[in-house]
Amino acid sequence: MTNLTIQTPDLVSDFPKKGMPVTIITGFLGSGKTTLLNQILKNRQDLKVAVLVNEFGDINIDSQLLVSTEDDMVELSNGCICCTINEGLVDAVYRVLEREDRIDCMVIETTGIADPLPIILTFLGTELRDLTSLDSVLTVVDSETFTTDHFESESALKQVAFADIVLLNKTDLVPPEKVEELEAYIRTIKEGARILYSQHGEVPLPLILGVGLTQADLFDSFETEEKHEHHEHHEHEHHHEHHEHEHHHEHHHHGHHSNHLDNDGFVSLSFQSDRPFDVHKFQEFLTEEMPFEVFRAKGILWFNDSPMRHIFQLSGPRYELNAYEWLTPPKNQLVVIGRNLDTDQIREQLNSCLV
Repeated sequence: MTNLTIQTPDLVSDFPKKGMPVTIITGFLGSGKTTLLNQILKNRQDLKVAVLVNEFGDINIDSQLLVSTEDDMVELSNGCICCTINEGLVDAVYRVLEREDRIDCMVIETTGIADPLPIILTFLGTELRDLTSLDSVLTVVDSETFTTDHFESESALKQVAFADIVLLNKTDLVPPEKVEELEAYIRTIKEGARILYSQHGEVPLPLILGVGLTQADLFDSFETEEKHEHHEHHEHEHHHEHHEHEHHHEHHHHGHHSNHLDNDGFVSLSFQSDRPFDVHKFQEFLTEEMPFEVFRAKGILWFNDSPMRHIFQLSGPRYELNAYEWLTPPKNQLVVIGRNLDTDQIREQLNSCLV
């Protein structure tokens, strides 16, 4: 998870003064969450935002794809955010709150398979409730690939069910009838959610930041249930010192912290190499050998016949490669996410693509 300071439109006067506003951005694998974050970064003006990014995987690709990173970037332990939420998220929030310079709001990007509820309850059910104000839960939906089959994933269903805002992204890739059907279906899952349309994650920031849509009292029953579970498991106290201030706050172990991963069968494969790929062999792997169960892949790729750094994005059946200048010594970094994958076989296939 990564903390960046950035800015946006002149929303400052509209933001609540009590507690730092927090926006949680969630959405299934490949829906366009990082693209939306980049739009927030690009459209900065006077509003300073702390962005926390988390990956499901051992390589933090997303933090490298963001258009702007500051010197104060903070890396947290990898893994699904709702599994590492105990100390990682809370400590990251404290680091932001303790900054000497002004931060107006916080945006948190979850992984594509995260259950957002533990994250929501971290802000509504811990001491953070007095220091922050949960502004909205925004769920990004890929209009092209999203189907009711996504709800074979417990976390995909919860991402929509707990949304205050649903951003139907990539609407340019489907006919208007499909978008209308998708909107109607989503309203059966979350009645009353604000539904917005976007292409390439472009959306006016006043529609998604400082909106005050989360109704905290709706989560009281979930909070009671969580506290009951916590008392049945071990708990410990953690002393956090920073900027010469001491905070005494409790971290509870979520008893169900990884159940959604177990239930959904998701696997993440991380692949790195200091040798380049043969572009033709890698192309053949994508088109002929990539397992159907791969939902998402992304990475920074090095090909033997090109001096350029290639950003690779795969979502469902669609993938793209975009070339940029290398800013670091070239190497391959790739994360593949899917359900019930044979990771040894995929790793062997990727190794066979190397020069």
